[in-house]
Amino acid sequence: MAGHSKWANIQHRKGRQDEKRGKVWTRVIREITVAARQGGGDLAMNPRLRLAVEKAKAVNMPADTVKKNIDKATGNLEGVSYEEIRYEGYGIGGVAIIVDCMTDNRVRTVAEVRHVFSKYGGNMGAEGSVAFQFKHVGQFVFAPGANEDKVMEVALEAGADDVVTDDDGAIEVLCAPPGFEAVKATLETAGLKPDVAEVTMRAENTIALSGEDGQRMQKLLDMIEDLDDVQELYHNAEISE
Repeated sequence: MAGHSKWANIQHRKGRQDEKRGKVWTRVIREITVAARQGGGDLAMNPRLRLAVEKAKAVNMPADTVKKNIDKATGNLEGVSYEEIRYEGYGIGGVAIIVDCMTDNRVRTVAEVRHVFSKYGGNMGAEGSVAFQFKHVGQFVFAPGANEDKVMEVALEAGADDVVTDDDGAIEVLCAPPGFEAVKATLETAGLKPDVAEVTMRAENTIALSGEDGQRMQKLLDMIEDLDDVQELYHNAEISE
């Protein structure tokens, strides 16, 4: 199955995350906190917490920092209580945007998100206004040049739902979220290490932007990403340089 050209956008996002390493730590800590509070502190019994701890390892977070935040979340230490909130809206050219936040102050968060949308050319939408354009999936992305036949063979054998070759040569492996860990383990056992491995909201269709529209859209996305309470940002824009 053919896809679109997502690799440049993925690389841009990874670059932004690397620039803001301190903020990435904050987001991972919040994810650990919420995952542990909802599902308990036992990694063996809590898939969401296992994934959060993997993210922590990937950004070189010390093990004692991880443990301390699990302890806070499970009541062994005093900590902050976060709630999860999702906002939806539109960007330049009708691009669909989902903003997942974790916050200890809902009033502050919605005001900040709404302000950025309105200041940089977007519009906040009602709940459900754009979410139908995305699918909740496990996603593994291999850089252009990966062995497509091997990826496809191993992925489908592991229980993946689809393997997508994008126009730029990147390969996406897609699976249902509950199957994420099994597919990941099988890929890595076969010597296939993806450049991106996450449970995400993947756009069913994309909107191509370039020139001034692309720059305006990237500015809007960057400003949303910079908000302290934003945990994840999903959109269906394909922005050309």
